[in-house]
Amino acid sequence: MPLTYWCERAWLPEGVTDGVLVEIEGDRIARVTRGEPGGAERLAGLTIPGLANAHSHAFHRALRGATQTGTGDFWTWRDQMYQVAARLDPESYLDLARAVYAEMALAGITCVGEFHYLHHGPDGRPYDEPNIMGHALVEAAREAGLRIALLDACYLTGGFGAPLAGAQIRFGDGDSERWAVRAEALAAAYAGRPDVEIGVAVHSVRAVPPEHVPVVAEFSHRRAVPLHAHVSEQPAENAACVEMYAATPVRILHEHGALGPRSTAVHATHLTEVDVELLGRSGTHVCMCPTTERDLADGIGPARALCERGSPITLGSDSHAVIDLFEEARAVELDERLATHRRGHWRADELLTAATGTGHTSLGFPDAGMLVPGAWADLVSVRLDSVRTAGAGGEAAVEAVVYAATAADVHSVISGGRRVVSEGRHVLGDVGAMLARAIGRATERP
Repeated sequence: MPLTYWCERAWLPEGVTDGVLVEIEGDRIARVTRGEPGGAERLAGLTIPGLANAHSHAFHRALRGATQTGTGDFWTWRDQMYQVAARLDPESYLDLARAVYAEMALAGITCVGEFHYLHHGPDGRPYDEPNIMGHALVEAAREAGLRIALLDACYLTGGFGAPLAGAQIRFGDGDSERWAVRAEALAAAYAGRPDVEIGVAVHSVRAVPPEHVPVVAEFSHRRAVPLHAHVSEQPAENAACVEMYAATPVRILHEHGALGPRSTAVHATHLTEVDVELLGRSGTHVCMCPTTERDLADGIGPARALCERGSPITLGSDSHAVIDLFEEARAVELDERLATHRRGHWRADELLTAATGTGHTSLGFPDAGMLVPGAWADLVSVRLDSVRTAGAGGEAAVEAVVYAATAADVHSVISGGRRVVSEGRHVLGDVGAMLARAIGRATERP
């Protein structure tokens, strides 16, 4: 039976429109028209398409707050992250991911790109079901009301020329051929499931030697699925890569067939001019994760230059220092201001497109992130009368949402035709309590 919602205001491809009726059949939008509400359910504020979180590590959510004491850098943070990675099992990972994805739904996210490398048991041996950790992530997303692009990461070395050690042994399959066998089984398990995309990832060039990159790229090309990779997040990574291979990480990915319109370079913070050109000319997406990049003192990436050269920009919450794609979106502009001492690099609608349509495309869901007939039925309604957004609506509703709203202003979320958030509450119940229980379990010492 069709469902009809009346949006007080809606962000359509042609711009913000008042009084919009959206009719949903199943998991798709059937019709979008202007009209009176009649008997339709009313959605107050500004209704936008569902947001796409293009880069997530669900288990990193357990680190929020805990890593804010003392000093250090990315590498000291990573040591703390490994401690959590060492403790999780399929059951505790399901509980944690379910709560994290529910937090995302509360923030208006309807699709997540989960960059997945926590594959095996604590001793590195595969579980009886080799993909049980991946299955836990898919189940968690479905229960929380999200679609998921599960980006199965190849992870073979602990650094340039270094073996896996400590918690890293859980990440590795031995070589890329064995990784591919496991990834093929994972993809086969979800064949024909429209809410799940099994993509692939090169964790990084420090974790995947160049000779193994083509195996991952071939998987992506043959199955026409997304390929993501951490790229040039740290200057130390670049320096070590050049010393080992006489090439930057971007150059290695380019030379081994891992760049292109289905690919996404995550972070891309420390790039040469040649790197920017290679990414742009290949049409490779670039996923900016500003809240994580500033939390880890990574630096500010050249987002505007990349976009102008041809790389579509997407957004991710990565380590989940916060889960708020409005904050990620405005940070792209605000970081450019800090770096250049000039305002106005990005229009608000460009940033919102990065968080919606472009993000979904990079995750293998090009028919999402738009309020048009035939698209996935994802409607996210944002209050325009909160203490953050009141008085900033009118002709500047999109600007108010991008530059003033927070995740707390999302009051209603319909994902794939399913209502998952009403009046700011998730259908699963108290998400804060869920998170507290799951994080407590994931961080308790044996």
